[in-house]
Amino acid sequence: MEFLNALVALTNFVIIPATAYGAQLALGALGVTLIYGILRFSNFAHGDTMAFGTMATILFTWLFQSVGISFGALPTALLALPFGIAVTALLVLGTDRVVYQFYRKQKAAPVILVIVSMGVMFVMNGLVRFIIGPEEERFADGARFIIKARDFKEMTGLSEGLALRSTQAITIVTAVIVVAALFWFLNRTRTGKSMRAFSDNEDLALLSGINPERVVMITWVIVAALATIAGTLYGLDKSFKPFTYFHLLLPIFASAIVGGLGNPLGAIAGGFVVAYSEVTITYAWKKVLTYLMPDALDPSGLVQLLSTDYKFAVSFMILVIVLLFKPTGLFKGKSV
Repeated sequence: MEFLNALVALTNFVIIPATAYGAQLALGALGVTLIYGILRFSNFAHGDTMAFGTMATILFTWLFQSVGISFGALPTALLALPFGIAVTALLVLGTDRVVYQFYRKQKAAPVILVIVSMGVMFVMNGLVRFIIGPEEERFADGARFIIKARDFKEMTGLSEGLALRSTQAITIVTAVIVVAALFWFLNRTRTGKSMRAFSDNEDLALLSGINPERVVMITWVIVAALATIAGTLYGLDKSFKPFTYFHLLLPIFASAIVGGLGNPLGAIAGGFVVAYSEVTITYAWKKVLTYLMPDALDPSGLVQLLSTDYKFAVSFMILVIVLLFKPTGLFKGKSV
């Protein structure tokens, strides 16, 4: 019985949160890795693209709620998500046309594009805060829990309760659907194969008659969709605050680099590696150990390796270790 209580506590506070967070990071890292693999630069504006997409979704959510449109037990934000994706796609396509296209035609070095993307990042961050403000926004509605801790205790007779929030389940299910759709698109459609060919060898792809501007446009649209979905899922699961997405840039890049920058499968794996590392290292293990250890050996402290304030430091440590010992990542992407 004590082992089951420990397992429930572990599932409740580590496995479920880390899986949901890992799905959010994986979707964010997929956007970063697509830009790096196809357009060949590290897009530092990706975190604020997520913020902009989430803001657009929130504004449409409020619009729907004001006219009485809802999605029943599911968050209204899911109805607003396609509109948020459309607005974000227009923004990134406009940014590419006004900013990035010039440097592409000049065949600027990747480091120049990185610096340019930092400028775009600050502009986007200011734009989001100007439109929606810097304060925290909570926009999740509908049913809050799928499983409540009290109901789980009554059903199982255990002293430890298991709670599964609807936003966590929605995050995991949505991430699976989006990743499956993306891999089908990249591997089965003619456009997806063109994108992969362009990523592998740009000169050969051009000789084969592939339209580079079309590949770039579709890449930005997919990245806008991934950024908006990842940002909205993160905001539903936690809350929306513009600067939070700026801070998310580190774990997202760490995820992409750990898996192998430019490798979509690596981005997904890296997202879960970073998420589980952050959660397990910053979790206070006292409750789990109290169930497993004899009374005489019950821990007196929290048994926490790092405070949650240092969560992003874990991402930084993982990033440094990978860059030092395996710069191509777990799935042998392109070296940074």
